[in-house]
Amino acid sequence: MIASPSLRSGSKTFRLLRRWRFVLGYGNCFAAVFAATVSIGLEDSEGLMWFANGLLLAYLLLIPRWRWRGYIASAFLAMLFGGIAVHPERWRTGVVLSLLNVLEALIAAQLLRRRSAQLPRFADNRYLLRFTALGVLLTPAMVAILFAAIYSQWMHLSPWHALITWFICDTLGIAVATPAMVGLLQSGLKLPGCGWRSHWFCPLAIIAVTYFSFSQTRLPVLFLLYPLVALVLFRFGLAWATLSTLFIAALGGWFTVRGQGPFAKMAIFSPIAPPVLLQLFLASGIFMMYVASSVMDALKASERRLREIAYLHELVTENTRDVIILADFDGQRSYVSNSASDWAGWNREELLGLKSLDLVHPQDRPRAESIFQSLRVGGQGSLLECRMRNKRGMYVWVEANIRPVHDPLTGVTIGILNIVRDISERRQAEHDLKRANAALEALAITDPLTGIANRRRFDQCMAREWRRGMREHGRLSLLLLDADWFKSYNDTYGHIRGDSCLKQIAEAAQDVVTRPGDLIARIGGEEFAVILPNTTAHGAAEVANQICTELRRRRLSHSTNPAGFVTISIGCTTIVPALGQHSSILMQQADDALYAAKHAGRNQVCSYQEETCATTVLAAS
Repeated sequence: MIASPSLRSGSKTFRLLRRWRFVLGYGNCFAAVFAATVSIGLEDSEGLMWFANGLLLAYLLLIPRWRWRGYIASAFLAMLFGGIAVHPERWRTGVVLSLLNVLEALIAAQLLRRRSAQLPRFADNRYLLRFTALGVLLTPAMVAILFAAIYSQWMHLSPWHALITWFICDTLGIAVATPAMVGLLQSGLKLPGCGWRSHWFCPLAIIAVTYFSFSQTRLPVLFLLYPLVALVLFRFGLAWATLSTLFIAALGGWFTVRGQGPFAKMAIFSPIAPPVLLQLFLASGIFMMYVASSVMDALKASERRLREIAYLHELVTENTRDVIILADFDGQRSYVSNSASDWAGWNREELLGLKSLDLVHPQDRPRAESIFQSLRVGGQGSLLECRMRNKRGMYVWVEANIRPVHDPLTGVTIGILNIVRDISERRQAEHDLKRANAALEALAITDPLTGIANRRRFDQCMAREWRRGMREHGRLSLLLLDADWFKSYNDTYGHIRGDSCLKQIAEAAQDVVTRPGDLIARIGGEEFAVILPNTTAHGAAEVANQICTELRRRRLSHSTNPAGFVTISIGCTTIVPALGQHSSILMQQADDALYAAKHAGRNQVCSYQEETCATTVLAAS
């Protein structure tokens, strides 16, 4: 897309203006200083405020330092040409006075602007104090001394009069003109939140009252100016208030120099008395204006801070899922967040009408009451998981973060902050997780084929019962069961029938071993074990014979077994655990007894004899 010639031309014009806009700044500075110089005159400012230095100082406080030379040169030429325009024959004096004025503004700018990026902040108390001390008092005093020395040598007149005149004129001129020009340049004199249409009477009233106050001496109405300036300050800000003061100073000075106004009568005491009184009048107004502006800005900052806090509070309470409740120790609620409308079916108004413990489950209420009592005596609060009744009458699990509320002045605990969160989903997830862990743990200790304990569970039970036997000096019996000719059974009938056979063996053992403390486990392919705590050797052999009998009763066909059906061999042993022994000795003895049963022809029970370390056949068929 090709831009039109007008657009290209406008773009070039915009870039040209942007490139040379600093020239406009030099022109503005020249025009403002020239007007201030011509209105008073370099040599006719005795007893009046000198505004030109304050205007130049405002520019230097706002522009980058690398452009100071251009603005200082513009201001120097403006003062020189303004003085020549008023008194062409005194151009040499105008050069000296212009140099001193420019030097004064430059020194003040150097003192006030420590960093190039630092901008004036007249609403800041510390900056206002620095501006008053360095720009309004110190710098004019330094240049006044230099001017007095030059004036006494050049004119051969009293240096004290020259010093006082320069100091008073420049001090009040900077105090009035600099804040006004800074406000003008920074804001462009925009009206914050109000316009002339609704407050047009303010400037007209200031013009009328100022003219009437200084144009006659019959009625002392100067006191009316301060309320009007304060009204401008409150309505439009510091920039407009300082400009109003600048207008009052200019018009009042014009009348005072010509012997009119309420201060003109003081000329009978001293010729300098009227302008000095005018300057004191203006100085008090400026001080009042600065103090009021500082207070206003502090109030506005506090108001902004309160609005930010209120906005953040509303943002948090409106978007959190937690219910925030404030209540006293009697249970009366004073605040419930809007999120309560989505919680448990209750709305905000209904929760405000209920007391703190009305919805708590009766079984959980004592714990909540104890937390409230601890807060009353200085406790720091606690987390409470309890059940609360919803609007349908059912109880849901919640987590209540209960904290004390302290009086900001006395620090005394005056109430309770309760942040309630619905944790019913979390509790259900925890319950499901526990069930899953229990199921996983059961799988970890259960033989998947037969459903009885596996080798891991067997080892855990053996270690536990061994330790118990050592503590209680009780007997511990162990049976080792092995299916006879099981390999040939698998070869003949297949592995599926073999798995079924192992299940039948496990069921036969379960039908016999029914005590809660006993354990049946599959510890190998076709090998099983039975742990019998507090069982004698005779009792263990009896249980083993019953298991063999129960399996024979099932008559599971086994063609390669001499008996014609499935049989098992069992080795059993009994021992009283003692210190220095290990549970492996019990396994070894039972295994020796099982080997003896196998060696003797299978389908029988053999018991390990501790006296002879031999095996004896107890039952066979």
